[in-house]
Amino acid sequence: MRCSVNTNTKNAVLNDVAARIEGDARRVQRANEEDLAAARDAGLSDAKLRRLALSDTSLAQMCAGLRQVAELPDPVGRVTSEYTVPSGLLVRKVRSPLGVILMIYEARPSVTVDAFALCFKSGNACFLKGGREAARTNAALAGLINAALAAHDVPRDVAGFLTTSDRNVLEELLTLDQYIDLVIPRGGVDLVRFVSKHARMPVVRHFQGVCHIFVDASADWDGAVEICATAKTSAPATCNAVEAVLVHQDIAREFIPRLVDRFGRDGVEVRGDVSVCALAERAIPATDEDWGREFLDLIVAVKVVSDIEAAIDHIRRFGSNHTDAILTTTEDHARLFTERVCSSCTLVNASTRFNDGFQLGLGAEIGISTSRLHAYGPMGLEELTTQRYVVRGAGQVR
Repeated sequence: MRCSVNTNTKNAVLNDVAARIEGDARRVQRANEEDLAAARDAGLSDAKLRRLALSDTSLAQMCAGLRQVAELPDPVGRVTSEYTVPSGLLVRKVRSPLGVILMIYEARPSVTVDAFALCFKSGNACFLKGGREAARTNAALAGLINAALAAHDVPRDVAGFLTTSDRNVLEELLTLDQYIDLVIPRGGVDLVRFVSKHARMPVVRHFQGVCHIFVDASADWDGAVEICATAKTSAPATCNAVEAVLVHQDIAREFIPRLVDRFGRDGVEVRGDVSVCALAERAIPATDEDWGREFLDLIVAVKVVSDIEAAIDHIRRFGSNHTDAILTTTEDHARLFTERVCSSCTLVNASTRFNDGFQLGLGAEIGISTSRLHAYGPMGLEELTTQRYVVRGAGQVR
């Protein structure tokens, strides 16, 4: 199954959904407040509550993402290469929808809108299964999406919204490979492992974000402190927040106290290695479990390393192939880091928080894939298509 809707209609629907969210924002937020109240009563962590909450800012970004996706070129039918072979056949490689995409995700209701927008614009039908903690918010958003589809005479079955949280039902759903072409789990470790274990169709995993920043000896100190601090505090519960900072030993004596003091003023708990704890009273000793851990909270691990090679080795051992950054003014070190740290996004002199579909110009993302097949990194429109061959001849036989 594919969503056979022309580009103008796709764009009109996406802009309509954005307008409906803006016009009905208060009702969406009331539904979200009910979800938040129920989540607090259920004892959900602060990190999950932050993911669940829809602020005025996040609603505005949701609508901006819809409009940005509408403005992007439609990838369906785009010719990516064209050539003629010796037999005279004209060979074209064109982009085509994947088919039916099942998306299973937790907590963050903005995923409902982002996933719909990207699947719809890329010509795919979708089934969206959000977490039970966001059930009321997702229902409100789904209602607005369905209203926009109906207003433009688009069949509602291009987007299905599932509400069950029964693992037995999900397990059965994951066996329907004759109807579902791809499943994308986006959430905690348990969810991703459950889907990977039971799915008969291909799985693109949005796994842990154990993101690192390496502060090289040549880094600009003021800029490095600001980048490290905001990479944690701007959105500590997101997968692209920094979880570990590695500091070159040549600058540790002076840089570590400044960094830890800034983290302390921002309310961030620093778990440091022996060297860090010796240099900063605020730091508490890290345990072995703190390296390679996705805190999703105002907690960060900090370690002193001997050189760039040690930083790369640490990231290879404890990273999750999500996002890693180097802060340096040495071009050779920047090149070495980006060549040898093969995460889905490596950055030079910028925050890990920029590994985001909206920030990288994709409009939105259906997730940040930590699988290397079929996509790696933020999954935008092109990543939700495949490529196939269209060949034109003039009566050739073989």
